[in-house]
Amino acid sequence: MRFAFVLGELGSGLRRNLAMVISIVLVTFISLTFVGAAGLLQLQINQMKGYWYDRVQVAVFLCVDNSTSPSCAAGPVSDEQRDDIQAILESDSFSEYVSTVEYESQEEALGHFQDQFANSPIVDSVTADQLPESFRVNLVDPEKYEVINEAFSSTPGVDVVSDQRELLERLFTYMNVASAIALTIAGVMLLCAVLLVATTIRLSAFSRRRETGIMRLVGASKAVIQLPFVLEGVIAAVVGGLLATGTLWAVAHFALNGVLAEMYPETAFISSTEVLLLAPLLILLGGVLAGVSSLLTLRRYLRV
Repeated sequence: MRFAFVLGELGSGLRRNLAMVISIVLVTFISLTFVGAAGLLQLQINQMKGYWYDRVQVAVFLCVDNSTSPSCAAGPVSDEQRDDIQAILESDSFSEYVSTVEYESQEEALGHFQDQFANSPIVDSVTADQLPESFRVNLVDPEKYEVINEAFSSTPGVDVVSDQRELLERLFTYMNVASAIALTIAGVMLLCAVLLVATTIRLSAFSRRRETGIMRLVGASKAVIQLPFVLEGVIAAVVGGLLATGTLWAVAHFALNGVLAEMYPETAFISSTEVLLLAPLLILLGGVLAGVSSLLTLRRYLRV
């Protein structure tokens, strides 16, 4: 009997405040989408770090005609200098730091440049002799970059030692900033959702103050009177959480694993199934915020 009564009151409240309930659903949907987007972005950052840090290389660029480094004062790298650098990299003293060493000639560097900047107008103006030859060094531990840098930064024939991890760190910094911005927007939107839930419950309680007065007179418990109001906000927030989950899944499935995966096949993107890891948290977050907001509002505006 009480369960049927609670369901009846819940349905009545949803019908009376349909516009406000839809507003709660939409605001919760937008705010939880931002929360989920920040979470997915962090998952993507962690996955990219694990993927690229295992493949990070140190590039030892050799001197060319236009090099300005002090170690290139004698001009372009000589065959003897190149052989000495390669011998040091492949020596036993560096075996604990260096995993593999690959030589890239100027012609190969031009080919990679043309592939990378195929749509750029400058691609036809660059020639092989303008690009440096280099040794691409895979490290056993990417954190040991300084060992290579200190050993070769002033070696004759070496122009510069470049750590690809620096570029990755810059990229990940930008992505972390984007994640923080998304979380900030999500926090503002969640606050709006909480205030909207509180307003909706307050109006609902005010419009049914006569019914709740009668219920108090006939001895209805506090839980029975308040439960329909609380469920209104919780159901609206849960629907918003489900919509947010569906949107994030669609973005991960069609955008990340579809379009972007085809455009950047060498990049490891998170799978759409990883959205399911965030789904319970998003729905729970929406429901808890709506429930707490409803209870606090009822304590103030609905004396039982």
